[in-house]
Amino acid sequence: MSRNWYHRLLLSYFPIFLLTVTILIFVSFVFVNDISRMETKKADRIASSYLVDRIDQTLKEIELSVLESVESTEAYKQYFTKSEVDTDDVYAIAKSLRELTSSSPLVQSVYLYDKNNENVLTKTGLEEVNGFSDEAWLRTITAGDLPSGWQRVREYDAGLIQRMPVRVLSINKGLPLPFGSDGVLVVNVKMSGIEQIVDSMVNGQLSFLHIVDREGQVVYRAHSGGEEEESGKVLNSIPLDRLGWYIDSGIKAGNLFGWVSVISYLWVAIALGTVLCAIVYLVYITRRNYKPIQVIMNRIEAHQIRTMDLSESKNDEMKLIDGVLENLIHHMSDYDKKSRENILLQRSKLFSDLLHGEHLDNNMAVRLRELSPFTVIQSSSCFAVVVCEINRYEKFFEERYSRGDQNALKFALINVFQEHARGANLQCWAEWIGHDRSAAIFHAAQENKDLTDTIRYVAEECRSWVEQNLRISLSFGIGPAADGMAKIRDSYIAADSAMQHKLLRNGDITLSGSNESPHQLLETYTYLQMIAEFVKQFRMSSSNWRDQLENIFATFEKHYLPDDHIRSLIKTMLQMLSREVAVMSEQLEEELSGESIENTMKLLEEAETLDTIKSILFEYLTDLFRTYVSVSETKSYRAMVNEMKDYIEEHFTNPDLSLKHLSDRFQISGKYASYLFKTEFNMKFVDFVTELRMKEAEKLLLATDASLQDIALQVGYANAISFGRVFKRLEGITPGDFRRIRRHSSVTET
Repeated sequence: MSRNWYHRLLLSYFPIFLLTVTILIFVSFVFVNDISRMETKKADRIASSYLVDRIDQTLKEIELSVLESVESTEAYKQYFTKSEVDTDDVYAIAKSLRELTSSSPLVQSVYLYDKNNENVLTKTGLEEVNGFSDEAWLRTITAGDLPSGWQRVREYDAGLIQRMPVRVLSINKGLPLPFGSDGVLVVNVKMSGIEQIVDSMVNGQLSFLHIVDREGQVVYRAHSGGEEEESGKVLNSIPLDRLGWYIDSGIKAGNLFGWVSVISYLWVAIALGTVLCAIVYLVYITRRNYKPIQVIMNRIEAHQIRTMDLSESKNDEMKLIDGVLENLIHHMSDYDKKSRENILLQRSKLFSDLLHGEHLDNNMAVRLRELSPFTVIQSSSCFAVVVCEINRYEKFFEERYSRGDQNALKFALINVFQEHARGANLQCWAEWIGHDRSAAIFHAAQENKDLTDTIRYVAEECRSWVEQNLRISLSFGIGPAADGMAKIRDSYIAADSAMQHKLLRNGDITLSGSNESPHQLLETYTYLQMIAEFVKQFRMSSSNWRDQLENIFATFEKHYLPDDHIRSLIKTMLQMLSREVAVMSEQLEEELSGESIENTMKLLEEAETLDTIKSILFEYLTDLFRTYVSVSETKSYRAMVNEMKDYIEEHFTNPDLSLKHLSDRFQISGKYASYLFKTEFNMKFVDFVTELRMKEAEKLLLATDASLQDIALQVGYANAISFGRVFKRLEGITPGDFRRIRRHSSVTET
């Protein structure tokens, strides 16, 4: 077979490699270029900032030295305070001005202008302002056009000392200090000194620098020498606030490109060398990587796979290998999947058979050795079953965790239980037998009298660990030890029975002996009779209801009643009590059907022992009994009925008379009022009122000639139509026919 895949493998690397290298070279060049520009700009900004700081510091030192000299020389103050010029003061000031001029090489001249006397005091002496070399500048200051402080660059004529004007920076300070208006101290700084500082700090061959004033006029170009403006991009513009200048700086055209080009050429050379080395390495790696494929192809050809059609793939090694592997993986995956599913089903079936005592044939021992985690199964082996249940599963497990988390936690619970069993040198096989319940079969190689106690210790350790780390509450039912596989069913039944009677057993771990048998359960009718007697005692306000309730709970314990039966009977008892008592008042009705009973029922559902249920129920019924006795003592039954009857007979003609009216009048619930009428008179309240109204209507129809509308109003109806409809329903005829027939009968008899 030709080395087709080798050539494809080799050629497939090169386009990607060359494209990647090209992109990397281009990107690297761009990155280097950008980084170079940024670093150049940064370096230029640092140099310009340093230059600005240097100029600012120089001018600041000149300004401070002048101010310190003026402050320290008393003659400046006395010169403006005396009415006449004092020769000593003039001499002292002239000496101070000479010292200021010689203190810094940048200072061109310093003089004092007296506005009051129109005199100028220089380092040589006192002069008239007229004819002074800097008279124009002083006139500008006197006119008020220039504020105090540093001024723009100007041409200064030094008179006989220098024939050519010089460029200076001037600072004006009003005298006497700090804000005097009698005179002005003028300090002229040589612009040439500032320019020398700039030139000394700027590389004229590589970079350029311009000083621009507020109006945008160029003050000075570094190393200009009278040449035209240099070409190049301004990289930084830094302000000099003291003078109102801007320092614009950058790299001259061509210099940055040349510097970057040198770096780029070096980078390209390195890249080309890398490419050559990489090509050699690619050829070597391709030849090396092809060797395993060649070995595989040789093995495939040697075994002569006849089940596959190789005609289409004989020239494509990878396609052939892929087909062979896919076929092999498909068969192996199906086999493994079916094998795992079969083993899991067999294990679950075996576990169920052991618990329910089914298919216990001679092959059971073989099935146990093959499928169960038990290592050694002997005829003398001892087994015990433990049933584990998650407490309050719906509230604290289903609502708190998602379906995936529930499965993970259930798997973890099984592993925790088995791990604790191994720690106690016991063999354990645990499986889930319900959504909230699992079972575990413990195995001991021989009869062990302490097996149940050991299992109880393991269950306690497991329960404590799960509650502390997983925040899940568990209950355990432990069956008795069983000798042989046939007795596992009895142990499971005992453990399951213990879980059904958790209320009658204190604690989350309950033991059930093999000889334990519950009492014969009473008929449901017997329990209902006991509950009815309790309700009767409660309704009669007898304190014996507590003894009756104690008797009911004692019967639960005596006859070993299951948990669900106990909760069902308690719910029935509360329902019967509600039907008998709630009608007494609205307060009782609210306590037996509102939030109070809901909270009580919730507490009863969450209770885990019978004593807890008894405590909750007694507390609730005691509060309810106090309310019931209070309502009963407020109005006696017979007196209330008679009072209500008298009130109705007196006010039956009131159209607003209703159960609501009676409940407001006698402070009882409407349901209780209806209940009293039904009990005492064996008729409804509405029927009682209607009967009184119809009797009165018959009298009025026969004894008076009043209209039906008047009679309707007199007996409590809003109109004749309603009155006539009720009258006809009860008497069978209309009120008018009744009057006519009865009167006609009376006349005939007469």
